Parts: sequence; C-alpha cells; structure tokens
Amino acid sequence: MFCYQCEETVKGTGCTIKGVCGKEDEIAAYQDVLVYLCKGISVRNLAAVEKGKDNPDAGLFIADALFATLTNVNFDKARFTALINKAVAIRDALPLSGSTEPDACTWKPKGDGDILEKAKSVGILSTANEDVRSLRSTLLFGLKGISAYYTHAAVLGKTDAAITTFLQKGLASTLKDLPVPDMIALVMECGNMGVKVLALLDAANTSAYGKPQITSVKTTVGKRPGILITGHDLKDLEMLLEQSKDAGVDVYTHGEMLPAHAYPAFKKYSHLLGNYGSSWWHQKEEFEQFNGPVLFTTNCLVPPKDSYKGRLFSTGLTGYPGVPQINADPNGKKDFSRIIALAKTCQPPKALQGSGTDLITGCAHDAVLALADKVVGAVKSGDIKRFIVMAGCDGRQKEREYYTEFAKALPKDTVILTAGCAKYRYNSLGIGTIGGIPRVLDAGQCNDCYSLVVIAQALAKAFGVGINELPVSYNIAWYEQKAVLVLLSLLSLGVKDITLGPKLPGFVSPAVLDMLVKQFDLKPNTTVDADMARMIKV
Repeated sequence: MFCYQCEETVKGTGCTIKGVCGKEDEIAAYQDVLVYLCKGISVRNLAAVEKGKDNPDAGLFIADALFATLTNVNFDKARFTALINKAVAIRDALPLSGSTEPDACTWKPKGDGDILEKAKSVGILSTANEDVRSLRSTLLFGLKGISAYYTHAAVLGKTDAAITTFLQKGLASTLKDLPVPDMIALVMECGNMGVKVLALLDAANTSAYGKPQITSVKTTVGKRPGILITGHDLKDLEMLLEQSKDAGVDVYTHGEMLPAHAYPAFKKYSHLLGNYGSSWWHQKEEFEQFNGPVLFTTNCLVPPKDSYKGRLFSTGLTGYPGVPQINADPNGKKDFSRIIALAKTCQPPKALQGSGTDLITGCAHDAVLALADKVVGAVKSGDIKRFIVMAGCDGRQKEREYYTEFAKALPKDTVILTAGCAKYRYNSLGIGTIGGIPRVLDAGQCNDCYSLVVIAQALAKAFGVGINELPVSYNIAWYEQKAVLVLLSLLSLGVKDITLGPKLPGFVSPAVLDMLVKQFDLKPNTTVDADMARMIKV
C-alpha cells in the first residue's frame, strides 16, 4: 500500500504497511481499485452525455464511492467488494467512450486476487513524476472532500448536476497526460466547486432544520440510559430522535455532531440532552465510559476496542467488520429500534473527567450577521482588534497542543472564528466575551467553514475593503480530505496568507508548494510566539 491522504501519515511521507488510521493494506488496495473504476465510469459517462445515453445516477454513485475511501470512514472489505462490483456494473452498462479506451474503462476483476494485483499498478505511485503525482493527488483528495459534502446534501434532497459532472471531469483528467498549467487550473476549479458544494450543504441543512441559533450546550450526563451519535449526518440524528422520543433514553452528540444542538428543529426534543466527549480521536476512552450504544453516521471511526465494539452501530457509508450496519429502506428511512432496545439495557453514561463546561455553538453566518452592527461597532471602537480563523480538524499527535496554547496566548481583544473538530482544542477554555460577543464563535461542523467565508465577506463589505485587507488571520489545522477541499475553497476565493498545520501535506511536492507560496503566500505554522507575532503583530 501507499497512502498519504491524511495529515498523520507515517513520517509525513506515506503509510506503506498499515495506515496510521488503522487501515490494513488489503483495504487500501480495494479503495485504490474502487477509485480507479470510478475513473472509468467517468470517462464513459462524460462521453455518453453527448449521445444522450448517460446514466444520471452515476455521479451520485461516484460521490458515495469516493466518500467511502476517506480516512476513517470504512474498513469493511465486504462493503468495498460490493461497491467494486456495482462500479463495474454501472460502467459496463454505459456505451463505449470511443474506439480505444483507457484500461479503467475495460478492466474487470475475477476475484480478490485480481483486485489485490491490480492495486499494485493503479495506486498513487503509478504516477512516476513527483509534481504530476502531487497535482493529481491534490485534485483527487479535493474531489473526495466534495463527495463527502455532496452526499450529505443529497440525503436531504439537494443535488446539483454541475457538481457531479465536475467529479467525473476531475477523475477522468487523472487518466490523461495534461500540461501542468491545465492540472493547476483543475485544482483551482476544484476549489471553486468546493465553495459551491459547501453552499449547497448549508442550504440543505438550513432548509431542513432551520437556521442555527447561538446555543449553549451542556456536557454533563443524566440519570437515564443514553445513545451516543457521532459523525456529521443530521438526517440520521433526526430519525434517531424521532424514534427514541418516548423510549425513556437520552441522546447525546459526540464530535462534529455538537452543532446539531443549534438547529431549531432539534430543540423540540427534550431527550437530546447534551454533548458527550470531544473530538474523534478520544473515542476509545470516551466510548468505553459512555456505557450505551454508539451510532456512527460518517467518519471518523477509529478501530474499536473489544470492550465496547458490541455497542457500536454504523450507517450510511461508514463500516467496520463485525459492527452491525443499519441501512435505509427504498424511501430513505432507517430503523434504529435495535439501538434503542440495547440502550434500555445499559447503565447511564459515566461522567467524563473534566466535563461540565457548557460549550457555545451555532455561530453560523446568519446568527453572527444578526449581530453585525455590534461586531462592526466593536471593531471600530477597538474592542475587537483582530479575528483569528482557527478552523479545521483535530488529531492525536502531541504537536496539536500548539492550537490550545495559541488560543490561550491570544490577546483579549481578539475573537476566534472556528468550525470543525479543531475547536475542541480551545472551546472549553472559558476565554470570555467582548461586549457580549463570545470570543470563540463556533460556526459548526467542518462544512460550516462556509459560514466563516460568508462572515468575512460581509465584514469586508461593511468596511469597504477586500477580504485580504480585513483584520483577519488564518491559522488552520487539517487532518483529512474534507479539510483539503476547504483549503482549496479558501484559495479559490482569493484568501491569502493562510497558516496551515500542524505540518504541510505529504502529497504537496516542493514545486507545487513553491507555487502555492508564491501565489497565495501559504505558510506552515512554526511556534506560538513566532506565529502570534506575525498574525497579531504583537
């Protein structure tokens, strides 16, 4: 195997024996082959559009398939085998793209051995040139990010053919020997499409559940048995809450589900009790102490300990061997009765050490812009001197303590704009307010980085300046492919001088990094003191 799609990849260069995430080399092979087959579907389906013989559902399948290959989503060989078989069936039902076709359009596996053998020649390292490999990888990981967000939007009925067409265009391009400027243009187009898909998901969530409201969320536990829901999928949470409302159990959010408490539609459920635990990488300890069942709706799934594996359930594209999967019926409904029944037999959750501090969330663009006059006034009066965008992902490496220390060291006239699970590094520090404005404005999940962009654009308009002339600095943490897409989206909007960490992506070659530095002034983080001096000008 060779995989370097996440920030924690071995030595910052690539996992070659087993993924740091827990992914075995066999699963990595199946993922590489699935992506390869999606490239073949893309070539054929794009050609079929011109003949009026395309498969309009192929784009959504590709989004689902790519989402399944994100870090910490699916570890289940049987699920990938089914996806590979479906990919072949979809591809082969399409007309030939021409008299000659790339191998991705014609190759068929005859069994496990064929898949493992094919993976040796179609993975990341099949591209020999380092810079071409870097640009293709950057594009692919951005496409994976688009796929994740698009899948969430589609579940709520929001779709856009332009997005799925670009997924296919991007995948098909990686089978061609394109000039470097053309590849760079595709990477930037991926960023543009990222903004589009983030806006689509924002519209999907708010049209279904209302506009988020600034909300204080409890982290204490109740006396009744509980169900813990983790991941990102709000539709799954809605179905679970509705089915469990009279069952005598409480529901707690975990990780990136914390922002669900801010949506008006969920406030009517009194048994949505609070948030339990923090970011994804703490789950082995937190799930063990929760006592009740845990539902995984999306990433990030860490290979579980035997002590609680029997209480885990997965749904959607998430999967792990031996963990029961709850699938939707043809109408999209899911039956969570097994989870609810199990919860009734469990002890209430055990309080986590250090819990008890209420967490503020729901500071999305509508909620913050409702305070626009107050915010603008605070800036003009000098009460707020700078905004720091500290969005993105959390991770398990010790070097990520940098973000906690950076937040602690910020002057009291600065405000943190955040989204994603990176916030768990500093959202419980109690760093106060400025004139009633929380100094940590949590917009929500990683996809809600879109809200941070809308807020910045509104501030730029209010002050009559460009987005890069605002008193805003960007100190962003990344971990997986959705964060890659968010970064590309910011770059496509012309945002410059972004600090990225805790280390730069292993898939960015020196030449590509040089391009990013020259065009966008992208920087790696260094030390708290040095970065503070540069960003805050202290």
